[in-house]
Amino acid sequence: MKTAEKTLRYTIYSALEELPESLQKLLRHARNETQKAYAPYSNFKVGASVLMNNKKMIGGNNQENAAFPSGLCAERTAIFYAHSQYPDEGIEAIAITALYKGEITHETIKPCGACCQVLSETERRSGKAITIILDGQDQIEVLSGVSQLLPFRFSGEELKR
Repeated sequence: MKTAEKTLRYTIYSALEELPESLQKLLRHARNETQKAYAPYSNFKVGASVLMNNKKMIGGNNQENAAFPSGLCAERTAIFYAHSQYPDEGIEAIAITALYKGEITHETIKPCGACCQVLSETERRSGKAITIILDGQDQIEVLSGVSQLLPFRFSGEELKR
C-alpha cells in the first residue's frame, strides 16, 4: 500500500482593494450579477463573472426552480453563455460570490461539483488553467486552476482508454 498527498496552494486577500485591478473589476462585476439572481426558494443569490481571453466580461447568476434540479448555477450560466457568444475564446478567470439575505457570505463561496467539472472541461478546451476568485466577507481566495478545487476531476482522457 502507498500513501499519497496533494497540496493546495492559493492566495488569500483580506479585501477587494488588495486584488490586482483586473480581478477587482471582475469581482465587482460578479457582485453586481447577484442582484439579477432568481432565488426565491433559498434566498441564496450567487453571481459569477468570467473574463474571456478577448477581455470581454460575461456575467451569470443562479436561476432556481420549484423543482430544484431544474435550476442552474451562476458559474455554468456564465460559462455556457460566454461560450455560446464567443465559441473560440478561452476563459482567463472567473469570480464567484454569493449573497445570503442581502449580505455577502462570510465564508468564500465554492462552486459545486458540476460547476467544477464544467470549469475542468473549459480548461481542457483552452489548454490553460483558469484563475478562480472565491469571494467572502472574511477573505477572498484566488486559485490557479480547477485542480485546486477538484484534484481528481474527470478530464476526458479516461474516454480514450
